[in-house]
Amino acid sequence: MSDVAAIDSLVKKFEDLKAEIGNVIIGQEQAVNYVLLAIFCGGHSLLIGVPGLAKTLLVHTVSDALGLNFKRIQFTPDLMPSDILGSEILNKEREFTFLKGPIFSNIILADEINRTPPKTQAALLEAMQEKSVTIAGHHYKLDLPFLVLATQNPIEQEGTYPLPEAQLDRFMFSINLEYPSFKEEVEVVKNTTTDIISKASSLLSANEIIEIQHLIRRVPVATNVIEYAVSLVAKTRPNSDQATESVNRYVDWGAGPRASQNLILGAKAMAAVRGKYSPDIEDVQAVAIPILSHRIVKNYKAEAENISVAEIIKSLL
Repeated sequence: MSDVAAIDSLVKKFEDLKAEIGNVIIGQEQAVNYVLLAIFCGGHSLLIGVPGLAKTLLVHTVSDALGLNFKRIQFTPDLMPSDILGSEILNKEREFTFLKGPIFSNIILADEINRTPPKTQAALLEAMQEKSVTIAGHHYKLDLPFLVLATQNPIEQEGTYPLPEAQLDRFMFSINLEYPSFKEEVEVVKNTTTDIISKASSLLSANEIIEIQHLIRRVPVATNVIEYAVSLVAKTRPNSDQATESVNRYVDWGAGPRASQNLILGAKAMAAVRGKYSPDIEDVQAVAIPILSHRIVKNYKAEAENISVAEIIKSLL
């Protein structure tokens, strides 16, 4: 199949996936779109929302619809790196054998990721970037596709640990889940207060997802679009040549080169699911907020004047 035909086919697959997930998840369309786009790019997502917005159910449903293996890790203050990666144990023959941890799966739900100390959060760093782990000097490759979908509660700060910047930068998207509308909440209550439990059917396989990830990377991009993405990221860095007045005033740290890479990958995926064979500046803008929002550190002036990171990004667009 040619790449043009593959992109035409992807548009249908994307719509089918959204419809299948929509049988279980009411509303949250934008969150579902971004999660699927990140998966098509081989990227990880951080889902931020108050309790009860179906963050965990969304991840479970997406893994069902994609036909991928799924493991949930409940992040708690006493969780150790070995609880995630696995450990070596002494067997009956008095030899060390490696017992795989839950990280050895296709989709990892890192539930309430900010409830565990940085030492344990850091156990994910190599896995998220290299798709491999090193334990007791031995190197283990993870099964592909490998994706981390983490959840975080934005309001409860008691007993939580902020995610280190190095960890945040490894998430392609930071996705904010909003409260459902009145109509959507009525539907949620109708669907979840009976004996009938909805479950998504598998529409794709692991191999098909890997093929889609390769397809997205093959999508051609015009030089002016790449230059726009790089310029947009450069504008987020205070005291640089391209920084705007609002960035110099409100931002402590801007986004790094990984943001530029993710903007182009995200734009390629956005263009492909829209049936376009090459992304334009509009596609870069469509993914800018979830890609940049967790990579920009605002200062005390922004806090004092109640300026959000999303507002700063919108002023750059």
